[in-house]
Amino acid sequence: MDEHKSEWIFSVTERDFNARVLERSKQTPVVVDFWASWCGPCQMLAPILEKLVEKRAGAVLLAKVNTDEEQRLAMDFGIQSLPTVVAFKNGQVVLDFIGLLPENKVDEFLNRIGPSEADKKAQQASELEKTNPAQAEKLYRQVLQKEPNQEESLLGLARLLVDQNKEGEANELLERVGPGGEHGAEAEKLSAILWLRRHAHDRGDEKTLKARLEHDPGNPTTLYDLGCVEAAAGRYAEALRLLLDAAQRDKKLAAAKVREAMVKVFQVIGVRSELADEYRDKLTALLY
Repeated sequence: MDEHKSEWIFSVTERDFNARVLERSKQTPVVVDFWASWCGPCQMLAPILEKLVEKRAGAVLLAKVNTDEEQRLAMDFGIQSLPTVVAFKNGQVVLDFIGLLPENKVDEFLNRIGPSEADKKAQQASELEKTNPAQAEKLYRQVLQKEPNQEESLLGLARLLVDQNKEGEANELLERVGPGGEHGAEAEKLSAILWLRRHAHDRGDEKTLKARLEHDPGNPTTLYDLGCVEAAAGRYAEALRLLLDAAQRDKKLAAAKVREAMVKVFQVIGVRSELADEYRDKLTALLY
């Protein structure tokens, strides 16, 4: 049980370090204080750290690691001197310091890892996306003028442009988002939406394709085309049903075009979602 009363300050162990530090740091910077009860400088640094973290009211979190009790965790991070303070953002170490620092230096350290003005403006824009998309777009563009690779703004502006059917600029923004992590996953999802739209563009409209199927219900190419159109319209369950039907009727089509389109749908709906798992299993059984 935590001895710390604040929601922003908590003890961690090897068992919950991944969830409470690495995963949480993908949303909010987490500072880890490696300390021990016998360490005098640790006892002097602790109230300084806790006071400054409390002052930030959740903008930065503080995790405490008792190295006497968590020796393997200390070893994993190469802790040789106490106190050692390590800052994590997006699941990665970004900054650290060793020993007792005066309050103003600790404050500077926390300022370096806390949300920047660009981060704050991007967050403000994110909160406005549904209620005032025009203002959100303006804020995102302001951020990107100063910080062209600020990923929250790249993704936020791309989301708005996807909604406006401005695929070209949205694609350019998404290409600037690094792979991996939460940002990479969202960029992949948005890119998949754009791919599905482009791919459906020249395949005819839904009404025409359905009329073709009435005359030739088993035509795999028409099933595939209609599946792509349904996916582009966001009707993913129906799209997957049609794509699988096309695959069952034409194994060559299944191994190439159908598989590619279904993978894009999986990226949109979540690659480990129940629907994706169901149709991935069905396609795998068909192909292999």
